[in-house]
Amino acid sequence: MKLSEVKKALLNVDAVVFQLPSNQGFVPEHFHITEVGLITKNFIDCGGTVREEKVINFQLWEAGDYDHRLEPSKLLRIIEKSEELFKFEELEIEVEYQQETIGKYGLDFNGTNFLLTNKQTACLAEDACGIPPAKQKKALATLGVNAASCTPGGKCC
Repeated sequence: MKLSEVKKALLNVDAVVFQLPSNQGFVPEHFHITEVGLITKNFIDCGGTVREEKVINFQLWEAGDYDHRLEPSKLLRIIEKSEELFKFEELEIEVEYQQETIGKYGLDFNGTNFLLTNKQTACLAEDACGIPPAKQKKALATLGVNAASCTPGGKCC
């Protein structure tokens, strides 16, 4: 989800609710957004290609202040202030949230709640690592075998 999509969604919700992936429930409603920032990652992949990734980061944190609620309008003001300071490009949002360890999530929206989505790692230079291409699965019916020849006594086996 891109920053402009988050801002648009905040105009149409009564509460800021973050839902955890895989039916794990919700981030407690007394959470804080402790950071909104730009993260730039410069790296070299295993194939020797230099790369750069940029994301806008939201860090969620919860404290013992159970009466705290972040209103959509306040989050929108925080985002707008960060846009002024950092001159954000239109980038994807990454959300950090601590459970057993700090997890990094993608972000989506279902019309009511913001959905934390699982992120995956991947090799960016599979050809350089010797990883064979994934085999494509095909249905036996599409292999073009003459069905008439594979009958009892048809000598196809």
